[in-house]
Amino acid sequence: MLKSKSFLMSLILVSSIGLAACGGGNNDEVNAPANDSETDNMNNETVTGEGDVPEKPEQLTMWVNDEEAQLDANQAIAEKFTEEYGIEIEIIPFSMVDQAEGMSLDGPSGQGADLFFQPHDRMGDIHLQGLAAELELTDDQQERFSHYNEDAVASLSYEEIQYGIPAVMETYALFRNTELVPEAPETMEELTDIAHDLTDGNTYGFLMNATDLYFTYPFLTTNGGYVFGQDEDGVYDPNDIGLNSAEAVEGAKVVQSWFDEDLIPDGIDMDIVKGLFSDGKAGMVVSGAWDIPEFQSAIGDSMEISTLPKKDGELLTTFNGTKGWLVNYYTDHQYWATELALFLTNAENSQTYFEMAGEIPAHTEVEIEDELMTAFFDQIQSSVPMPNIPETSKVWEPMNDALEFISQGDDTQEVLDEAVEQIKEQISIMN
Repeated sequence: MLKSKSFLMSLILVSSIGLAACGGGNNDEVNAPANDSETDNMNNETVTGEGDVPEKPEQLTMWVNDEEAQLDANQAIAEKFTEEYGIEIEIIPFSMVDQAEGMSLDGPSGQGADLFFQPHDRMGDIHLQGLAAELELTDDQQERFSHYNEDAVASLSYEEIQYGIPAVMETYALFRNTELVPEAPETMEELTDIAHDLTDGNTYGFLMNATDLYFTYPFLTTNGGYVFGQDEDGVYDPNDIGLNSAEAVEGAKVVQSWFDEDLIPDGIDMDIVKGLFSDGKAGMVVSGAWDIPEFQSAIGDSMEISTLPKKDGELLTTFNGTKGWLVNYYTDHQYWATELALFLTNAENSQTYFEMAGEIPAHTEVEIEDELMTAFFDQIQSSVPMPNIPETSKVWEPMNDALEFISQGDDTQEVLDEAVEQIKEQISIMN
């Protein structure tokens, strides 16, 4: 059943934090493993005689990102779940970016959905607010869970607590207008040569949103720059910021050279990138699979997609993002909400979701034969997750401002030093 819902989002932030703090203080009791007692202490689900499987609820509720294709895909899969398990699914359209705030308001009062959908870089905030239940998987569930992309699984955990079941992954790649650039460049040197050859003031050989850290990450890190340092277990250290290291500065100088040489125009943003490519005035652009429909509509069969080029024999490393299903900390149906999440994202239904919504599944057993998506699959193999710690939220604005100054010719080392200082100050205030 598909419904719409409005939330009382005007409550002040203090109220939101207070509710979350009050609700999240007893994780050990709420997340205790299922057992054979009459009541499952993990989620107050009544346990049947079938081992540790609780009695089925009549209905489960999902908050689904409010994009038509995603709603349609989840509706189709949810109907299959109802047919198989006899549990009705209520789908509520709710923008993904607002769901965490909605859960902080509605979760403690019992109004939150059993499942909600989040990007992995929100996991630190979700952990601190106590919004998602720690997954306590049965042996059967754990076996099914073992078939998901390892990076995607790790992205939806925090401090060694698994909170989410990954649904889709995304990164970006190199779109190409074959009328201007017939063959994909293999190396950065080839890409730069093409950019010089084609750029004439009206047409550009290569464009990207070069004042956005998300897209410039491959170039800032190719020589060894990094956002946050990590220990041997992959745990991020927010006190170790590598965005003004000598290696990052070297990468920033490459980005700056594109502006100095008029290969990329001043004031570039994603709207300009997309507009020029759609108008046939850019040979290559960096973007994500989400732009395939728009670009295909504009230039048709002239559009091809490849991975980013290589530097020193290795593909440039992009950021990747994982989106997945989290179980509401306050739900009374944790087991069945987890079952629903596993069902939504299993191999068969991930295939359905890809065909309807066009997003890359995180399930490793999905085989997708789609020429346009092949590059994204390949690029994901040379990508890293965006850091999922709360401190990451303090990185974007100072770095995007820094890249803007760099595009205008300011000293790269000085600009990045100032950006990192701002990041450290904001992290200090946050903590």
